[in-house]
Amino acid sequence: MTTTAPAGAALRTTGRGTAAFAAAAAQGPADGPVAGALRRAARLDALLGDPYDPANPHGFAAFAAAARERRPAEAGERLLAEAGLAFECVPAGHGGTLTRADLLMKVLRPVFRRDVALGFAGGITSLFASSAVWAAGTAEQQHAMARLLLAGGRATVVHPGLAPAGGVHREQIHARRRADNTGTHLSGIRSAVIDAARADVYLVHARTATAGPRSHSVLLVDPARLPGGQIHRLPRVRTEGMRAALFSGLRFTRCAVPDDALVGTWGGGAALALRMNQVNRCLVAGAMTAALDPVLRSAADAATDGHRTPPARRWHRPLAGVFADLLTCDALTTVCLKAAGALPGRTQVPTVAATYTVPALLQDGIEELSAVLGSHRRPGDGLLHEILAKLTRDLPAAGLGRDGAAACQAVIVPQLGALANRSWFTEEEPPAELFRRHGHVPALDHRTLAFAGGGDFLAAFLAGAAERFNRPGRTKPLARMAQAFCTELWGLREQCAPLPGRFGEALSGPAACALSDRYGLLVAAAAVLAVWEGQEGDDPFLADPGWALLALSRLGRRLGLALPDLPQDCVTGVLEELLHRHRTGRGLDLDGITLTPQARQEPAR
Repeated sequence: MTTTAPAGAALRTTGRGTAAFAAAAAQGPADGPVAGALRRAARLDALLGDPYDPANPHGFAAFAAAARERRPAEAGERLLAEAGLAFECVPAGHGGTLTRADLLMKVLRPVFRRDVALGFAGGITSLFASSAVWAAGTAEQQHAMARLLLAGGRATVVHPGLAPAGGVHREQIHARRRADNTGTHLSGIRSAVIDAARADVYLVHARTATAGPRSHSVLLVDPARLPGGQIHRLPRVRTEGMRAALFSGLRFTRCAVPDDALVGTWGGGAALALRMNQVNRCLVAGAMTAALDPVLRSAADAATDGHRTPPARRWHRPLAGVFADLLTCDALTTVCLKAAGALPGRTQVPTVAATYTVPALLQDGIEELSAVLGSHRRPGDGLLHEILAKLTRDLPAAGLGRDGAAACQAVIVPQLGALANRSWFTEEEPPAELFRRHGHVPALDHRTLAFAGGGDFLAAFLAGAAERFNRPGRTKPLARMAQAFCTELWGLREQCAPLPGRFGEALSGPAACALSDRYGLLVAAAAVLAVWEGQEGDDPFLADPGWALLALSRLGRRLGLALPDLPQDCVTGVLEELLHRHRTGRGLDLDGITLTPQARQEPAR
């Protein structure tokens, strides 16, 4: 049973301006970093060209053909390399342009909008591998990685893999110290490694102990430095979509790795992976929202029959609702990625929750839009259906399917007890600057990312927002929404407080899934409220509470909250914005940048 949070629950609101934010404010003009990232995103979108042009080698038809033929989209990869996308994945301190993860997400969205596999092959895979080096590598390792990536080289990660429920993963890479302590031998096989066939270096998560939290270590393996015959590249995975195009295997046979290959500490691989994954996987989830853009545009076009007339009333809520969900996904991933640089000790659980929640919202959106498209079937819908099928296959291949959800649950649930007892309703609110679009936010420093840091910046915001929104003169519908979600957080706190507070003692199965679902939807609601409150008046649509009310009502419905019905003009306003953006070629996210002029039409039918 959900209980109401007591009036005046303990809440500290001091410290809303910190030294880190003040230092960021001194670095340049308020809109500099965001404006620069959006210019680079627009440039990349223009270089990729009209995605609906069947003759465009970087369009939907070309990427669909590559997927059918189970091959990488090499023309697109060459374009990204020539455009300098690798620089976006290397920190500014090492010669690249990476400062904030949320800005990188904005730059990557034009790529993911066209093809998820291109996003991975064009930069994300190397980013995953290099992030551990930026966080824990030696100066020599960092210099070598930066030099490789900036010269057009590739890096990939050899993950330890997820074991089946209750089982043991048969594919492992084992590392054993040599008898003379002069290095390490790697042995083992992994049959599904992304871009294994083309990578220049491998970041290998190898088992170095039988069990326990220090059972894995991370090794940076450069085949060019090793004798031949010790690393064998295996054939590509026999499947469909992104896995068939990019995944293949590796076998290590008593591979002699020198001492300077160790990244971080011996036995520190699991903790390092957890620290990096919170940002890496949230970044992918945020970039993936752009992949739903062409599907939503096609549904809007189908519902209006390609004309300027409004769609039938029965399609108002599905179209406006999915658009609101995309804004929710953008809000959640954006604030989490910004906080990773600004508040690294308070972000892990909400950021992993974003990775857990966003794919679920995207999958729901695909199903809602499929109903719209299915009722307006017309001859020649082949490319549209290929885009839909490819997106459905690529979500799990990108780590956002069931295995990814299970991995997120394994991080979220064990920490809920500690958060309930030590953080919720007592932790200070994050600085308001964090939620302003042009706010001064410190850059991401991979070295400071924390594992199980004990903080929850979005729950802290939600508790404070419920109090502020109830003050005189505030928007009453939003105040009621904020209070309803805050009350739900209090109920979750009472449920989680008795849970064990250490890893390895958490719930599993349906109970873990239910807690993860509730928590993820609550932090999503907090992000929506935070982004709306942080509006600076430069976008009338985002400044109006209508989109936030619709987004929150859909989150509340998923939580089973008793919320008042929305007025029809709220849905109508969001729908009108969607149709306006579709017809004028603006993006369907919070930024709404103008896309390539030709990209204002639906996929060719």
